[in-house]
Amino acid sequence: MRTGFTLLAMFVAAVAGSPSFRSMLVLEQRSDVPDGFVKGAPAPATDILNLRLALKQTNISGLQSMLLDISTPGNALYGQTLTNEEIESFAAPAPETTSLVQEWLASNGITSKTISVTGDWIQFSIPVSQANTLLEAQFTVFNHPETGKQFTRTLTYSIPASLQGHIDLIHPTISFENPFGLPVVASPKVLTPPARRSTNLESRAVPASCNTAVTPSCLQALYGIPATLATQASNQLAVSGFIDQFANQVDLTNFLAQFRPDLAPSTFFLLQTLDDGENPQTPADAGVEANLDIQYTVGVASGVPITFISVGNDFQDGNLEGFLDIINFLLAMDTPPQVLTTSYGQNENTISAALAVKLCNAYVTLGAKRTSILFASGDGGVAGSQTTRCTKSFLPTFPSGCPFMTSVGGTTGITETAATFSSGGFSNVFAQPSYQTAAVEAYLSALGKTNAGKFNTSGRAFPDVSAQAENVQIVVGGETGAVAGTSCASPIFASVVSLLNDRLIAAGQPALGFLNPFLYSAVGSAALNDITTGDNPGCGTNGFPAKAGWDPVTGLGTPNFSKLLTAVGL
Repeated sequence: MRTGFTLLAMFVAAVAGSPSFRSMLVLEQRSDVPDGFVKGAPAPATDILNLRLALKQTNISGLQSMLLDISTPGNALYGQTLTNEEIESFAAPAPETTSLVQEWLASNGITSKTISVTGDWIQFSIPVSQANTLLEAQFTVFNHPETGKQFTRTLTYSIPASLQGHIDLIHPTISFENPFGLPVVASPKVLTPPARRSTNLESRAVPASCNTAVTPSCLQALYGIPATLATQASNQLAVSGFIDQFANQVDLTNFLAQFRPDLAPSTFFLLQTLDDGENPQTPADAGVEANLDIQYTVGVASGVPITFISVGNDFQDGNLEGFLDIINFLLAMDTPPQVLTTSYGQNENTISAALAVKLCNAYVTLGAKRTSILFASGDGGVAGSQTTRCTKSFLPTFPSGCPFMTSVGGTTGITETAATFSSGGFSNVFAQPSYQTAAVEAYLSALGKTNAGKFNTSGRAFPDVSAQAENVQIVVGGETGAVAGTSCASPIFASVVSLLNDRLIAAGQPALGFLNPFLYSAVGSAALNDITTGDNPGCGTNGFPAKAGWDPVTGLGTPNFSKLLTAVGL
């Protein structure tokens, strides 16, 4: 009798001591529906939602500070690389956080699993009816008439008050992806026949033909990029591939035969896949974006081992479309590639601020392992990634607004000027980092009242740098032609970084890692070609004008290899 009473008392005490999950508070909400979407009927109650929950990390601000320390020349910690264990000590959630969230889910009959290296992301699947109750939400079908696609989202959701401070966000809820698929930030234009080109790889004089047909030899002449082969096998450059964009080896061979005949015709790229990714080699499967990225890394970063990472459609991160998956994939490596270039993204206002911050923090973790992360800035000028639809304010792009990656804008012509499509501006989510404050303040002072009220003057400013982005020659399906977009610029600048890393590693020094503190330093910015003409129109304006110093069209400028080599101490 006493035993039964004791067990009952213990049970009552346990229940009384557990947190209450009944009191709810709104975690995220949005007041508007993104442009192009129309709110439809309530989502069917039996539809299954695959949700991802982001746990609060222990000390992500500490990891951000550490990344700045190890990336800033002159700092006592400059050049260091954090171990997986050190990264996890900052980025993993506290045990209490994990325990409380798991208790909440279990109390609702929900089974979950961890999907990130540091344990800060978990996933679970529940029907709409349960999600509406669990999150005090109203999941609704939103239609996109232009494409005929439908998405199930809610404009607000809540979590238990006792979990506030333990959960960053649940996704997909209030964020909307691009209905055209994961957006190609720099969608190349229709192929056109190439103009006559110069084959002189030795002269630093830039051939006149480079005004209408940009090739690797043009870039070597324009930026002083060496044609000599890299020597360090440990130096790796990775190219990310999404939305069934496949890189074709035969097209690469043909490209090299035309534009880099000094490289061995057997030169190839490596392949890694995740999320059921693949890379079929039939000519019809050759992707313009993937071929561009591979041809201008293999063809410019001479001799650097290049890996194409093909992300399939079996996403573990849900509607993040593999963006988190590829970072977790690289974080799981003991030695991830020293450079990652990506030509995909979207407008910042399509995703929640919490989600933007969470993805940005994923780049922090990879940067802590000395990987330089570069993204194309976008092709809509001040109107976003690729669109011209904007109302009162300019549209910044994501992830270019993240302070812990390097955004690459576009230029055109031998006497370089800003490409009119080069996206640039100021984030509405991320504050301006200290490493760029002086450069941005100088620009805003010179800008005066132009575009006043159309952008966030205190936001993280982008792009950081730029490179050629128009009339770029590639081979697709056996055909040669020209493309344009900042997706040309990102692999070009990434190749320059990889060649610098090759020299650094050969000298027994660490790779550059997170680039921005170096780029914005006096020695770094002086090693770039300042672009002072052109602008990036959009939203019924001329956009931002390029000016001396940093500007939100071409950033700090384009690379000068010999000066950069000196700037990194070689």
